[in-house]
Amino acid sequence: MIVRKQLDYALARLFKGKAFIILGPRQTGKTTFVEQLLARINKKTLYLNGDDTDIRESLAKPNATQIGQLLGDHEVLFIDEAQRLTEVGLLIKIIVDRFKNVQVIATGSSAFELSGKINESLTGRKYEMMLLPFSYSELVKHSDFLTEERLLEQRLIYGSYPEVINDPTNAEEHLKLLADSYLYKDLFALEEVKKPLLFEKIVKALALQIGSEVNFSELAQLVKADQKTVDKYIGLLEKSFVVFTLPAFSGNVRNEIKKNKKIYFYDTGIVNAITRNFNPIANRNDVGALFENYMIAERKKYLEQNQIEAEMFFWRTTQQQEIDYIEKQQNKLLAVEFKWNERSKEKIPTTFTQAYPQTETLILSKSERNTFLNDQ
Repeated sequence: MIVRKQLDYALARLFKGKAFIILGPRQTGKTTFVEQLLARINKKTLYLNGDDTDIRESLAKPNATQIGQLLGDHEVLFIDEAQRLTEVGLLIKIIVDRFKNVQVIATGSSAFELSGKINESLTGRKYEMMLLPFSYSELVKHSDFLTEERLLEQRLIYGSYPEVINDPTNAEEHLKLLADSYLYKDLFALEEVKKPLLFEKIVKALALQIGSEVNFSELAQLVKADQKTVDKYIGLLEKSFVVFTLPAFSGNVRNEIKKNKKIYFYDTGIVNAITRNFNPIANRNDVGALFENYMIAERKKYLEQNQIEAEMFFWRTTQQQEIDYIEKQQNKLLAVEFKWNERSKEKIPTTFTQAYPQTETLILSKSERNTFLNDQ
């Protein structure tokens, strides 16, 4: 079994008088993560699943007396799919405030729903963590560096969701099922998406232009929708951990692009499932974009797993000078260009280095990704 890197982080934050909330996409192993966590602490645990109708009904209006009867002598309350409970924020707040010997652990697959319900109620009462598909660092630790080097093309095509890693023979089937049945389950169930066919058109359009700047007005014209609907649906995709956005970086250069965005998927396997393109890398013309998405998504996992606060950007000027990735940690800047072709002559534009002379710069090929994605 692959050990998740954040396990020690989570263990260190239990029984500190706060709830522990685990967010992330569906099917990334949140329940398994909590089971590994519970096995380490060996405490009497009450398990509730927010998908169960009777649980939702019985906890629709939580109060201290009812909760006390429910908890009994349990030391841990594990709420799976917590976003499905109507008053989950109030429920957790009562337990944290009134039942101080009980540790609440809750998982949720929809940030837009769970975070909205817990943030006001649980200010100062929770630790929060995001669990994403397996990271490069976790996979290297489980096997070894050379194995992951050999499997890079497979990772670009099929990604690193736990089910795909554990059963690679049926990876394509797993990904199609995930993309068709699970990815948008919360959005459709809550009727946040009034036009499912339009929603799917937007998702596919984004998957076909990873690595490119997204013009929301042009995208709206492409899918024959108004821009407000496109904005809303992309926001929902972000909140349900399907995609994330990189804004444009700007500072000292007059002709820098300031308003545009790039949108990336958390997992390249999902990109290919949406576009139904599982062709080998040698037969594809989008490998550069896939590699860029892979590297930026893996860097996002690295930052999350190491609790590093950083802002992520891309950079471009109106003269088409560009940099794939800019990272800002406090006052430090890192500029990175990714190159799939080892022979290509990528470089950081002089305009950028002159405007931001203290910036660390990297040109990373596929064989050099370990320095960027793994603990050194």
